[in-house]
Amino acid sequence: MFTRLDIYIFRQVLLALVVATGGLTALIWLTQSLRFVELVVNRGLSLLVFLQLTGLLIPSFVAVILPITTYVVIQFVYQRMATDRELTVMRAAGLSPWALARPALAAALLATLLGYVFSVWAVPATLGEFKRFQWEIRNRLAAFLLQDGVFTPMSDKLTVYIRSRDQDGTLHGILVDDARDPTAHATILAERGRLIDGPAGPRVLLLDGSRQEIDHQSGRLDVLTFKQNEIDLAEATKDETAQPADMSEVPLADLMDPHPIFERDRPKWIAEGHKRLSAPLTTLSYAMVGLFSSLGGMFRRHGGVVRPLVTVGAMVVLLAMGLTFATLGARDNHLVFLMWVHAIAPGVVCAWLLFAPPVELLQPRPAGA
Repeated sequence: MFTRLDIYIFRQVLLALVVATGGLTALIWLTQSLRFVELVVNRGLSLLVFLQLTGLLIPSFVAVILPITTYVVIQFVYQRMATDRELTVMRAAGLSPWALARPALAAALLATLLGYVFSVWAVPATLGEFKRFQWEIRNRLAAFLLQDGVFTPMSDKLTVYIRSRDQDGTLHGILVDDARDPTAHATILAERGRLIDGPAGPRVLLLDGSRQEIDHQSGRLDVLTFKQNEIDLAEATKDETAQPADMSEVPLADLMDPHPIFERDRPKWIAEGHKRLSAPLTTLSYAMVGLFSSLGGMFRRHGGVVRPLVTVGAMVVLLAMGLTFATLGARDNHLVFLMWVHAIAPGVVCAWLLFAPPVELLQPRPAGA
């Protein structure tokens, strides 16, 4: 049963956790979304579509930073209460370390459950949708946003130019530089044309034009005139759309029993599955590290500064170990247990040091007693 004091601490921790996680997520989103500004500036993408596209990356940001912000918030809130002598008064009133830590652990448990929602379901779903949405923008919408008098690169091997466009959508003065086939690099000119949406992506219908290409055997320029011709612009990124699904988009069940395109990727998929299951547990572990730093040991005049600094160094080491163990587990699946040790062991050790009753050493009895 939660007391008013529990609610007081829980409210402070939860509010600070929401603010810190939201602020850091917004900062990361801002830096990462700069990669897609080119779609707005050069392709005429609307702000709403830009926000929808980059917003799909937010769950992956939250899943990564939630354990770290949980530690930071608990360390900050309890350190502030120690500085204001609130913890001293609470301990003097007879509250045990467990009673003081209980509200923060409740908030950390909520964060852990939220981490599982993101890691197991939200992140794979949104990353898969992000990839499909990005393809849709680059291959469908962008094709209908060709600018007059501008050479628009549809890909590294396909560039389209139009001189002008009528209100009914008719294009005039069309030039297409098509290097998708290395043996038949062609330059296509047409007096007019129209963009149409095909089943596999955008296509351009060309009228009254010519196709020019160099014969590699004879070195002669071949010119073919036509009344009507169609070019598939979706094939500009055919290699991209044909790529197999990234393991970050694959559901958890498929990661634990993987069937990747390349057999050499099987250990990486299995390691990714264990990472999704173990990573949210670091939220509780890091919370226990923060609680042990704030509540462990005796209160000393300088203890409020030394312990947090030592704990920050320990957190840096833990984060480095997490990255190392994830890499080792992806190389050799016999080492995936290290990911679970990293996720659980710090919390168990700190909980034992903080909550376990002190062990009194037995003094030897004096002789003759």
